[in-house]
Amino acid sequence: MASIAGTKAEDAKISWTSYFSGGAIGPFIGLIALCTFLAFTSDTFLTLRNFLNVMDQITVIGVMAIGMTLVILLGGIDLSVGSVLALSGMVLGYLGNYLGWPFGLGIVAALVVSALCGVVSGLMITKLNMPAFIATLAMMSIARGIASIITDGQQIVGFPDWFSSLAIIRHFGLLSATVAAMVVLTIVFFVFLKYRPAGRALYAIGGNPEVARLAGIHVERATLLVYTVCALLAGLAGVILSARLDSAQPSSGIGYELDTIAAVVIGGASLSGGVGGIGGTVVGVLIIGFLRNGLNLLHVSPFVQQVIIGVVIALAVAADTLRARHR
Repeated sequence: MASIAGTKAEDAKISWTSYFSGGAIGPFIGLIALCTFLAFTSDTFLTLRNFLNVMDQITVIGVMAIGMTLVILLGGIDLSVGSVLALSGMVLGYLGNYLGWPFGLGIVAALVVSALCGVVSGLMITKLNMPAFIATLAMMSIARGIASIITDGQQIVGFPDWFSSLAIIRHFGLLSATVAAMVVLTIVFFVFLKYRPAGRALYAIGGNPEVARLAGIHVERATLLVYTVCALLAGLAGVILSARLDSAQPSSGIGYELDTIAAVVIGGASLSGGVGGIGGTVVGVLIIGFLRNGLNLLHVSPFVQQVIIGVVIALAVAADTLRARHR
């Protein structure tokens, strides 16, 4: 009887930790500690209004981080997501405001252009054998340049009211359409990585691409699809940001790739690939969101905030290194 009880307790522990795959138990505890600290230091932190504001603020990074999770699981990196975000917004604004396209069609075109950026990056990596760092660095420059060329560096303002309301109106007093989209995507990709064979194959590729290939996994195709999906989600983030700001500008998204990578790594993913998950990424995104929100509530200088967030990123990478050595 004692052994059966022990087995049940162990199974319960595994079931609990499986929700935070990729070593995200530590970051989850850190998130709880951060929220507890901010709750005692700020009177407005533990309010529904503040929580909803944080959800609005993390939507763009949250959507991008889902795609970055897939890339990092492969052992890759994508430095172009911030530039693709800007290009998506500029394509949307140009087609809708300058050429008079139906705005819904403009959104579709912006997402298609974003996905094509991912296809190009994926082809450079798989067909030309370029390191992911170099391939996506090149795409970062290309996408940013095209975004600036579209309007000669000028921003585009004045989108339809229905479009801007997607990020403003909170249905049932809780979530806007953009936040709801982030939540749905999070659930979909969580299920995909945890329960679908194609999702589990990404872990195998990140662990050892050659072994995965010998096991019958089409590594090149999976890599191409992952970079395409990552760019597509960056384009969607650009659409969401345009709705929030009621404008699009070629300088949008500068530095977002660093925040996105940081969120995934803070959530327990390994930069060497094969370790991570959507649950951990959600924790990482929330840590960055609540940390910035709390520092603002405490009136900490934006310059000091950069230092603090940089230290958090360094600690997360150090933890990843220690986990790798332990394994």
